[in-house]
Amino acid sequence: MASIHHDIFIAASPESIWSAVRAVERLHDLLVPGFVAATEMLDGDGAPVRRVTFAKGHVVDEAIVSVDDDRRRLVWTVTQFEHHNGVLTVTEAEGGASVSWTADLLPDALAGQVSPMMAQGLAIMKAHLEGAKA
Repeated sequence: MASIHHDIFIAASPESIWSAVRAVERLHDLLVPGFVAATEMLDGDGAPVRRVTFAKGHVVDEAIVSVDDDRRRLVWTVTQFEHHNGVLTVTEAEGGASVSWTADLLPDALAGQVSPMMAQGLAIMKAHLEGAKA
């Protein structure tokens, strides 16, 4: 199983970053505008599911597994993959916050596609949240 991990420092308060992260229905405007074009919450039983439309047109459905406010930790799974477990955490760091994103996925061959998207998403998140802070 491929395991991908990316970290980034964001010069914004952990609370403000977490507020944007935990708004799972608003990726497109609060967290990664320009990277995600639209976010829609789907009706259904069980875990909440968000449909994410990326700026390049890819669409994925993500079941929200956990939104942990105490640990500032979001967990989700991409339902179209054989296996996917995504975890994003926000921790305090001097002058801002550290944001860590880990994804475990199958098939392994997807890692070459997913890892650069994760890095790009974090870079856009950083630019947006630091710009919004100014």
